[in-house]
Amino acid sequence: MNTAELGRYGETLAEAHLLEKGFKIVEKNLRFKKLEVDLVAMKNDLYIFVEVKTRQTAEIGEPWMAVTKHKQRQIIQVADHYLKVNDIENEARFDVISIVHNQFRTNIEHIENAFYPLV
Repeated sequence: MNTAELGRYGETLAEAHLLEKGFKIVEKNLRFKKLEVDLVAMKNDLYIFVEVKTRQTAEIGEPWMAVTKHKQRQIIQVADHYLKVNDIENEARFDVISIVHNQFRTNIEHIENAFYPLV
């Protein structure tokens, strides 16, 4: 499985995980300019913007560690645009789903409130 295939597979696993936990998927691969958020979900009137990171190993660090401050700012920018354009005043949060998937195991870690926008 190449990197792109692994990423798509990870997003599929993340979506299934969220649905199993009672979330509703609102958007997939939401784009604004050249920026993207992997999944937008809802639960209890709360919009959740989800970044999915998938790796075959955690040898160099857990996948969630790749969600840098720069990436967080990009996700926040996409979320802000989405909420404004759709005239949504609901609360929002930012989650990361970190997946290690290989022939030996699949580990899914859902980090709620993984980061916050600066006020």
